[in-house]
Amino acid sequence: MTTIVNNPNQKYFIYARKSTDVEDMQVQSIQGQLDELRILAKKENLNIVDEFIEKQSAKIPGRPIFNKMLDSIEKGLANGIICWHPDRLARNSVDGGKIIYLVDTGKISALKFNTFWFEPTPQGKFMLSMSFSQSKYYVDSLSENTSRGLRQKARNGFCPGPAPIGYLNDSRTKTVVLNKKVAPIIKEVFEKYAVGDQRMLDISNFLASNGILQRNKKPYRLGRVKNILTNSYYYGHFRFVGEIYEGRYDPIVSKQLFDKVREVLNSKNKQWSYAKVERIPKPFLGLLRCGECGMMITAENKIKRYKNGGFSEYHYYHCTKKNKNIRCSQPYNTTEESIHSQLTTLLKKYALRRDWANQMLLKLKKEESDISQSSLSLISQKRNEIDNLNTKLKILLDTYLDQEVDKEIYRQKKYELVSKRKTVEEQIINLQNKKGSWIEPMREWINEA
Repeated sequence: MTTIVNNPNQKYFIYARKSTDVEDMQVQSIQGQLDELRILAKKENLNIVDEFIEKQSAKIPGRPIFNKMLDSIEKGLANGIICWHPDRLARNSVDGGKIIYLVDTGKISALKFNTFWFEPTPQGKFMLSMSFSQSKYYVDSLSENTSRGLRQKARNGFCPGPAPIGYLNDSRTKTVVLNKKVAPIIKEVFEKYAVGDQRMLDISNFLASNGILQRNKKPYRLGRVKNILTNSYYYGHFRFVGEIYEGRYDPIVSKQLFDKVREVLNSKNKQWSYAKVERIPKPFLGLLRCGECGMMITAENKIKRYKNGGFSEYHYYHCTKKNKNIRCSQPYNTTEESIHSQLTTLLKKYALRRDWANQMLLKLKKEESDISQSSLSLISQKRNEIDNLNTKLKILLDTYLDQEVDKEIYRQKKYELVSKRKTVEEQIINLQNKKGSWIEPMREWINEA
């Protein structure tokens, strides 16, 4: 039986490292490494003076525990390292060079690995440097392959990374799907802000009232709200590494609504010091006068709040009572429902003559035919416009590949063209779905009148 005898003056550090990088996913855990290294030390009767455990990537220099271990070696506290494999020590040229230099200067006289042989000879140092280089090559190659895969995913219409609020990442299909509970709320956020009477704070409070909060259970910050309102992801385009891509997921808002929100944002940026007064529409203003004093009817909005946090809005109408000669005795508040009932009673006395109605229906039929023809003509024009935009995009790509334009100009022009194409595509859909959409309601009104 052979007994291994080691230099009693040889002192070793145990070093174990594990990171969450993709390339480390199949490497033994920290505890697994430590168990194997301790068995090796006991088997070879090695003098272990300390253990260093690190949970950080070795792709770039700057690991604090690794640097602390090398500082201790330079101070003479140890002159050997036990590690699972050379790639646990270094996966970059700087840290690998430090190890080789300490071996060259005699500060490190022994390196022990479970899966790699080393001795401080020219051949041993050459093999060690080759192992470090191989580890770096693996990391670089993996990074390049990962980046290529992410770019391909973007070209396929799905943005790499977590989906924004309103969407969910489907881990089974590696795609993005709508969050059916949150998506309608996000759409309502855009619709509310597009009106122009909402502040960022109002939107944040609206999200909070619907249970959409930050991780710390606080309402969204105003900057986060603005990020939502300016994120093109919601209408079907997303940015990845500075370039715009078309998504293959269901958009939450239309491009038209998104552009309206952007107009409101730009308007408020230009007039940031102007405090806009909230105006709630009241349908009967300007149409009615008081039957007693002849003055105009005005209205106001009132909110009734409940203990459970809910509320109801009411519109009340009343005489302005500005006639100095007549003291009006009409009640101060009349509900909108009461006004509506009175108007309905008055209008029931009147009806549209049948011969007039027949003439209007004939005119409506001719209008319907004209609209259909004009819609087809407009759709054809819009499709030609899309063809022109596609041609421009192809020319732009060719000029970029020929290095006639730089990357930033290419990205900006591509964004403009793709955004315009999306707008035209939505216009075509609207023309197809809504051509003559007012015709049928008008026909029903004539028949009812």
